[in-house]
Amino acid sequence: MADPYSVLGVARGASEADIKKAYRTLAKTHHPDRNTDNPKAAERFSEITHAYDLLMDKDKRAQFDRGEIDGDGNPTSPFGFGGGRGGHPGGQRGGPADFEFSQGGGDFGDIFEGLFGGGRGAAAGGGGFGGFGRGRGGPPPKGANVAYRLAVSFVDAATRAPQRITLSDGKTIDVKLPAGVESGTQMRLAGKGEPGPGGAGDAIITIEVGNHPFFTRDGDNVRLNLPVTLNEAVNGAKVKVPTVEGPVMLAVPAGSTSGKTLRLKERGFTSKGGTRGDQFVTLMIDVPADDAALKVFVADWQDQRAVRSHLGV
Repeated sequence: MADPYSVLGVARGASEADIKKAYRTLAKTHHPDRNTDNPKAAERFSEITHAYDLLMDKDKRAQFDRGEIDGDGNPTSPFGFGGGRGGHPGGQRGGPADFEFSQGGGDFGDIFEGLFGGGRGAAAGGGGFGGFGRGRGGPPPKGANVAYRLAVSFVDAATRAPQRITLSDGKTIDVKLPAGVESGTQMRLAGKGEPGPGGAGDAIITIEVGNHPFFTRDGDNVRLNLPVTLNEAVNGAKVKVPTVEGPVMLAVPAGSTSGKTLRLKERGFTSKGGTRGDQFVTLMIDVPADDAALKVFVADWQDQRAVRSHLGV
């Protein structure tokens, strides 16, 4: 019937954040997977987890503070009788085999994801906890999941180029980027996590797509501002244009103006549905700053159009 506050080393008025912080530190130190040479680690870990479970349940914590239940969560009685945790009279805890996670406590998924790489599913099903599960007779738990971050270039993301990643065991593996890939997209590689009694956990890869010097992403489309010369815009021309899959030839219509946008079909990103976006090319007429011949030309030529009339000026 240990005092849960003493077990976690926190004051009675400790906040939930303080309790979580203390639990993280203690659970990381005393987890059985990290203390295989210490037979008492499992019992200590069970004690720490039970204390955390009780204090993170607001109702149970209030009952304990009022003296209505003991540190094991059993009703207090002047005769010392209680319901018993794990079927043991008087509230005595059983050995490691009796360890289980109570539904009433804190969010173990978030806690153990930070400590051991496992996710919420691992906490709920017992995965990644060195043999501790909810109840007896269930399948042995899998190892912990391992999180990775994969930096992918803009062009590789658009073309879904194969990527090579080095796992925690030093092995390398080639992965194919999924359709609709963007920053924050996660990939799960089954069986590439930490080993465990029920098999290895998974590798969870979070993708970060880099920026590009001149391409920008617009949904599944790619946009590009393309400089063209005055004579190319006036007379029309075929010009070389970069795309995510390499340069292609683009026909610039005669009489084009800055801001005119042309489309290259299916040169963008692949959507989750499998369709390919386009590349939109916006023409930007680049006039030389100091060209004598151009100055002579425009000196004898006047454009009489009211090109700003739609602006009211």
